[in-house]
Amino acid sequence: MLFGQSLFQSVLERLQAEAIDEDEDSATKAYRVRGLGASFIAEPVNPAAADLERGQALYREMMEDMPPTEPEVPPAPPEPPAHLLRLTPEEIAADLDLRTTDSVAVLAEKRRAFARLNHPDGVVADFREMATVRMKIANLLVDEAIRLQTV
Repeated sequence: MLFGQSLFQSVLERLQAEAIDEDEDSATKAYRVRGLGASFIAEPVNPAAADLERGQALYREMMEDMPPTEPEVPPAPPEPPAHLLRLTPEEIAADLDLRTTDSVAVLAEKRRAFARLNHPDGVVADFREMATVRMKIANLLVDEAIRLQTV
């Protein structure tokens, strides 16, 4: 407490005094140079038509020296691998080489080996649908074989 004031009152007076000092400082800092804004000319947003035509003419002159380019022929789509064309359950069962004597562990290993060769993530994007169909059928066949083993 300063001279009979509460702490709160002294803090308020100090803050008011600082605010007055800041107002005086900002008034002295705010200045303007007369005529400064009038000495600059704003550049137009769009270039003049003459400048545009001149630039295009220079570009055409430069391009005359270059040999004409041949149009690029898009590459032929890749042929699907032969194993991806085998989509019937019988063909996939033959690829899996399923036997009635296979144990559950052997069937699981055959499933993993088939997935390594036929997984959709491992083929070109154009053939992912065929690979997905093959994987679905193979998984169904292996699941059925495992179910028959456990029954």
